[in-house]
Amino acid sequence: MDIAIVGASGYAGGDLIRLLLNHPKADVVCATSRKLAGTPVDSVHPQVKGLCDLAFSNPAPDALVADVAFLAVPHTAAMAYARPLLSRGIKVIDLSADYRLPREIFEKVYGAAHTDYFEAPYGIPEIHREEYRKADFVSNPGCFPTGATLAAAPLARYAHTIIYDSKTGVSGAGDNPSAVTHYPNVGDNVNPYKWTTHRHLAEMKQELASLKSKARCYFTPHLVPVNRGILTTAHILLNEPMGQEDVEALYRKFYKDEFFVRLQNPVLAAVRGTNFCDIRAESEGERIVVVSAIDNLGKGASGQAIQNMNIICGFDEKAGLTGAGLLP
Repeated sequence: MDIAIVGASGYAGGDLIRLLLNHPKADVVCATSRKLAGTPVDSVHPQVKGLCDLAFSNPAPDALVADVAFLAVPHTAAMAYARPLLSRGIKVIDLSADYRLPREIFEKVYGAAHTDYFEAPYGIPEIHREEYRKADFVSNPGCFPTGATLAAAPLARYAHTIIYDSKTGVSGAGDNPSAVTHYPNVGDNVNPYKWTTHRHLAEMKQELASLKSKARCYFTPHLVPVNRGILTTAHILLNEPMGQEDVEALYRKFYKDEFFVRLQNPVLAAVRGTNFCDIRAESEGERIVVVSAIDNLGKGASGQAIQNMNIICGFDEKAGLTGAGLLP
């Protein structure tokens, strides 16, 4: 399959290129960037030096040629690409937020008008893969909702309240420098932000509803001095107490066929660079504490996007994604 990566100069675009280099069915033929057209890809992504000889280009949406396109563009930018690509038979995986939420919720949360809305499947494979196996378009979930939803999913319908507390690496803020991500403000520090208003809360609530859960949902993220990874602690308050053995049995059953969910102590370094989500749950009766670890650029973005490509293209779901984590 010929692959195009739209918005390939950022961290997610670089990780897509890195992972697709090892995909047996994929050949990246186009990496776009408006600002860097004509510049060698490896001048921005030195990790692929000697492995990728592409230069960035800037084709119009109706001139892009590929079998599959990944949209690794900022929010609101994917709207200009989605329908023109789909109309020409190109399968699309969108890493932006443009099609994750209903129009009215998107416009409220992101403060922008949606100029080309259509309903799209939400791509957490472990929950929704059968809903979009034959789709041509998948909306790739946000990084925080991925780790949080996978942590809570087996218990969601038993809960009345779920509180997510997430610690995230700095790469989640993207590659544009800012005062927030300036090293002296991040190093040796833990910074809570958007305490009650983070945009990804809308996706978390949406996913709980899809799991037939009526639980109230709260979320606070924290920026920590690591490059990659999200460690989420989910405090799940149940309607009725559940013991440790029953909780563990529930998680084993729910994820028994899921290669990319591992039930073990979550360690950020163990999932770094991978598409794995590591989860462990501990019961104290009416409150279950569940911790998950993902790479925000892997299972939280590019890895899951490739997993979704594999699903809609009929490939082995693990193709290109079986590398181990970078521990230590």
